[in-house]
Amino acid sequence: MEIKKIIYLSMLLAITVILSIFESFIPLFNGIIPGLKIGLANIIIVYSLYIYGFKDTLFLSLLKVLLVGILRTGLFSIGFFISLSGSCFSIIMMYIVKKTKLSIIGVSIIGAIFHSIGQVVMAIILLKSFNLIYYLPYLFIFSIFTGIIIGSISKELIKKIPKYCN
Repeated sequence: MEIKKIIYLSMLLAITVILSIFESFIPLFNGIIPGLKIGLANIIIVYSLYIYGFKDTLFLSLLKVLLVGILRTGLFSIGFFISLSGSCFSIIMMYIVKKTKLSIIGVSIIGAIFHSIGQVVMAIILLKSFNLIYYLPYLFIFSIFTGIIIGSISKELIKKIPKYCN
């Protein structure tokens, strides 16, 4: 990997970590749905998927989860594993549907939905409470909304930010 690309991906990693930590201080809906966030860091993840591809984006996302775990949620905590599973489900599904004719906004919506699925599945496993499945309909509705926002912003980034390293 060339040095310019490493530097650029490192900057993207720093941005995702900052956005994740910043967003963790913004409560949505006064805690009605625990952990509900817009997913600002996913702007960079979607951007990276389109600019750098699957492997670099997966690595970027895994490093983000690791660093946020170290800095905020606790490394190897329940929150860490919930975030990790959401990120992995999301990136894998976005990569798969990106190969179709689905728009970047559609890919982002799929990513948001599967991020929720991954988190709920892991929460069910770790907390041994199948009742958490009842969060999914609310999360799906919110995922459509956030997927549109994240996908739209990512689309604009791809248009406006030069592709330093491909």
